[in-house]
Amino acid sequence: MKYASEEKEGPAVEQTEGLAPSAPETTERRGAAPHPAAPHDEQQGTRNRVARSILDHGPSTAAELALRLELTQAAVRRHLDALAAEGVVEPREKRVYGNRGRGRPARAFALTDCGRDAFDQAYDQLASDALRWIAQSAGGGEKGEAAVAAFARARLAAQAEGYREAVEAAEPEARTEALAKALTADGYAATARSAPNPQLGEQLCQHHCPVAHVAEQYPQLCEAETEVFSRLLGTHVQRLATIAHGDGVCTTFIPKAGAGKAAHSTAHTSKTTTASASTAGRNPA
Repeated sequence: MKYASEEKEGPAVEQTEGLAPSAPETTERRGAAPHPAAPHDEQQGTRNRVARSILDHGPSTAAELALRLELTQAAVRRHLDALAAEGVVEPREKRVYGNRGRGRPARAFALTDCGRDAFDQAYDQLASDALRWIAQSAGGGEKGEAAVAAFARARLAAQAEGYREAVEAAEPEARTEALAKALTADGYAATARSAPNPQLGEQLCQHHCPVAHVAEQYPQLCEAETEVFSRLLGTHVQRLATIAHGDGVCTTFIPKAGAGKAAHSTAHTSKTTTASASTAGRNPA
């Protein structure tokens, strides 16, 4: 589930930016006559509103949400149960200040870490600001670029150890596939496939890049990753395309043993070739 952030809560029927507007919840509003179950998209739209209201107002009880969203408490509880099953919200005992009355305290529902991550975050901006600070602190220019590159290599060092275990445990001919599976476990949706000329090598394709927006500004991130692939596979590799610079897939060419010169020549004459490891992540001139 993906939600988008809004600067402030809208009117009673909220429109969550980035989502299709949901139909009015006529079957769930107070005083509404019984009606067949609402369509799935309407239910999902209401759930989005419930989660958004918790984000805006903090942990909330079903009664508070019902009042805020002009829904019945029964409808709100149904949506809260569904959100809890998805791991988006979790119940907590509502904190009571002063004397506590009789009876079981009302449960307040709060967003989980997973629920918060479903809303737009400013992580890309934070990462860009941090890398800019590193570059400026190092003196800018070439020194700044070198400092960012050093950070990128250090960032991948621990990550690469996990990949190394997977690669070294595989047979030589299956190592690219093993690396692809390890990358997929880290969210890169990677696959391994034959190059256009299978005799020359393979292609490692990453269909998703979690840091694509930041790598667009700092290609050192792509360069460090390419260097790691080269070390793990024990051969020179070449970046043919990157998501960070507008390509649909990050593609890395991995030559077969003994096909070095021919593979190198083929990769350089390919129309899709963008760079070798030293310029990975940058668009061709």
